Amino acid sequence: MENKFIVSSSPHIHKEEKISGIMLDVIIALMPATFMGVYYFGIRAAAVILTAIAASVISEYFYCRFMKKTSSVGDFSAIVTGLLIGLNMPPSVPLWMVVVGSAFAIIIVKMLYGGIGKNFLNPALCARCFMVVAWAGAMTTFVEPLSAMDAVSSATPLSVLKGSEGVLPSVVSAFWGKTAGCIGETSSVAIIAGGIYLLFRRVITWRIPVIMIIVFGVLEYFFGSNTFAVSQLEFTLLHIFSGGLMLGAFFMATDYTTTPTTKMGQIIFGVGCAFITFVIRSFGGYPEGVSFAILLMNLLTPLIDRYTIPKKFGYVKSK
Repeated sequence: MENKFIVSSSPHIHKEEKISGIMLDVIIALMPATFMGVYYFGIRAAAVILTAIAASVISEYFYCRFMKKTSSVGDFSAIVTGLLIGLNMPPSVPLWMVVVGSAFAIIIVKMLYGGIGKNFLNPALCARCFMVVAWAGAMTTFVEPLSAMDAVSSATPLSVLKGSEGVLPSVVSAFWGKTAGCIGETSSVAIIAGGIYLLFRRVITWRIPVIMIIVFGVLEYFFGSNTFAVSQLEFTLLHIFSGGLMLGAFFMATDYTTTPTTKMGQIIFGVGCAFITFVIRSFGGYPEGVSFAILLMNLLTPLIDRYTIPKKFGYVKSK
């Protein structure tokens, strides 16, 4: 009896997991950083986050309507983008700027390239960099925790480390988030808790975030310019727990679409992000460098994947 086999297009192995489920896990993982941000910076921080989420969802909905495409709002990816944008904002930023930045991320960076899975840059980071260039004053004005309503300006730990006037916080304060900075970046303990959840749920792998943080720490410890009355270890930990390193490592450098798919590629990506961040923080004019580092490595992702893809079974190099 002749057997007939039907071979369909790949993939041949399917998982029950959907995009909406993965996005929901990311939202859950971001809740500790969100709650800590609102706790430290007050109702103004909540308004910024909710505005970013609403603007992102509305932008995606009306884009799909205008282009006569099936609405993709139900996959929750717009909520994740909006939440990340909100967490990357200073608490005192004007809300209309948040709306413009969120619309830019969704329409220009994400949807014009085909939507989720087709954008080659991280939308939330693009929104932040776009807003830093467009409104540098508003995006670099930070407030002390628990005084956001009074808009008491304060230098961030990275600004002080860069040479601005101010007092360096303790490592413990930086770890818990009792410092000036963006809403979701200050509390490293909350970000780490969310990152552990994503690792436990196997939404992300350990390679990019762990290697990025460790390599950056090694570079800062051995080559960082410490001119303060603190030990080199404390100096390094302040750099690690301040700014966007933790949030970027766990939640934006691990984006499926814009980061390498191979194991070696992810290692290279993590090292590259760490090195560029170190160079910008140490030698650039801007105290922070995580956003620019990840976006630059996003551009190299296709090249990294090309040269790290495993050889096919039975592959023989042609003469």
